[in-house]
Amino acid sequence: MRFEVKTQNDDFSKSSFSLYLAFVFLSFIIILVNLSVKLGTIAKHYEINYLCKLLIIEKSSTNFKKLSKLSHITSKQKMWDLCREIGK
Repeated sequence: MRFEVKTQNDDFSKSSFSLYLAFVFLSFIIILVNLSVKLGTIAKHYEINYLCKLLIIEKSSTNFKKLSKLSHITSKQKMWDLCREIGK
């Protein structure tokens, strides 16, 4: 006759592994979100830089509108100052 004793060690290792897995997954999601926010900021900066260079070459109203929408600046004089600052 065989006698077995069940212990709680097996259950503890399974729950700790699932907790560890959840922590790793949550960390991965946080890193991806942080990376996407930073890439969005970088892309916005380069788009403003590009529109300023384009605005210096050709002064069209669509470029002013796009730059105004990105930079939240409504005054054309402030946009010119921004483009001069970026162009330095």
